[in-house]
Amino acid sequence: MPTTASPLLYAPRALLLDFGGVIFETVKRPTGRDELAASIVARAARAGHSIEQAEVRTSLDSGLTALRHWKHASSRRLEPREMTHREVVGDFLAAELPEPIRALLVAEASALLEEQNTTISDHNVRPGIPELLAEAERRGIPLGIVSNAHSGRSHRRLLAKHGLDAYFKVQVYSDEVGMRKPHPRMIELASAALGVSPAHAWYVGDTQDRDVVAGRRAGVGAVVLTVSKHTDQPPFGVAEVADAVFPTPEGLLETLRAAADPAPASALPAATDALPAGRQAALLLDHGGVISTSQPDGALLDAFCDSLAALLDAEDEPVDRIRARALISAGIDRYREFKVTERERPDGCHEIGAARFWRDLVGGDLSPRARALLEAEAHDLMFRFGTAKSKRTPRPGIRELLEHAEREAMPVVVVSNTISGRAVRAECAAQGIDHLIAAYVCSDEVGVRKPDARILREALLVADADPARTWFLGDKPRNDAAGSLAVGIARRVLVRGGSTGDAEIDAAVAEGIATDAIDSAADLIDLLTPSRDAATAAVS
Repeated sequence: MPTTASPLLYAPRALLLDFGGVIFETVKRPTGRDELAASIVARAARAGHSIEQAEVRTSLDSGLTALRHWKHASSRRLEPREMTHREVVGDFLAAELPEPIRALLVAEASALLEEQNTTISDHNVRPGIPELLAEAERRGIPLGIVSNAHSGRSHRRLLAKHGLDAYFKVQVYSDEVGMRKPHPRMIELASAALGVSPAHAWYVGDTQDRDVVAGRRAGVGAVVLTVSKHTDQPPFGVAEVADAVFPTPEGLLETLRAAADPAPASALPAATDALPAGRQAALLLDHGGVISTSQPDGALLDAFCDSLAALLDAEDEPVDRIRARALISAGIDRYREFKVTERERPDGCHEIGAARFWRDLVGGDLSPRARALLEAEAHDLMFRFGTAKSKRTPRPGIRELLEHAEREAMPVVVVSNTISGRAVRAECAAQGIDHLIAAYVCSDEVGVRKPDARILREALLVADADPARTWFLGDKPRNDAAGSLAVGIARRVLVRGGSTGDAEIDAAVAEGIATDAIDSAADLIDLLTPSRDAATAAVS
């Protein structure tokens, strides 16, 4: 229990919790790594690659061991950055696998890490957590999560599965904000999003080297540990100590119940880019305008605006549906200006990140609290906005084309300029065609946009494809056809009926930027068939 000098005598103005070791206890599943390895073998097979499960399992084991050492070493840094999903997969989990399979897994890194989180471990809510969250809500203490994670989206899903997500006003995950504890800004960001100073918050973790140190660096009012398997085994000596250590969150619950209302604010502290020739023919596809068409949907957008308003609304800055929609509209206008500017850059066409889109383009005129909240929630917002801004309809012939490619053992890679690759994947899954697609190479994940050659080169590498035997189906001459031409893709096909007029498409074919124009994705099957026959005859 707290002493007479303890900072735990008064309740906090915000309560920040770690995820694993505090809210959830993780237990390794005995068959988890084998199941993940089998899933990776299946992913590879869809792209036309063959690999033994034992080889994948060996790479996973080595990568996870190396990751553990990297995490320990990162805890020594003053402001450690978090690796991207692509780095975690490419440099650790798949580092020893054949290059095309490694490229495939890197392209699908976010989905792979989400799958890994719940495949390798089971997650059980720790004793006392439901009661602790209810007590904080009863006392009007806002709750936030500050957690190192390779898949924040998986954590969000687990919270929702157990009915705990509604308690939290903000969730800060290292993979989404690009830094990891003990970087103090993760706690500072969560506190700012809740409208309090770190000095007026408690931070609850389970590790000494990450959580206690992060809390002290951020200057929180109190640091608490709930004991887990990691608590008493820090990788190195840690000078800082917690204000209290409890065997389970039940002890923290008792302390919070006993704590007096917060002290008056006056009494508290202030607060070379050449690609080698591949072995396969491949089919690369754009998404919007090719796989599906989109139409604005007012009901979907209104529902999203309502959720954004609920997230941002506060006494210092009221936000309703009308203002939320105005913020989004202004953000989209600024994004269009950004894309125009990027097309003229001599060093390539870059993509904007989710954090910058929501914090600066949408929230640029909002308060520091609201901007911090948008930055912390940016990745989840981007996915939900990507699925709400319009209603998508599958284009005729696309399924037939994908099934033809599957029969011909021709791997399919989607190459999309998009604000949310996750939303693109979700749309293809909703159409029931995701099993026909080997991978998605998306601008928000790669960091560059078509016609930048880098995004096309990555897609070719994913499929281990020979550009001279590869087809690209798009609907935009400047992005799709010109980008494909720059990397030597032989057949550059534009489909009518998307966002580009017929006259512009015909001009692109006449100029040689595109090689063909078709009315439906199914029309490409007739073009593909003689090409495949000719290739077979040439080999014979």
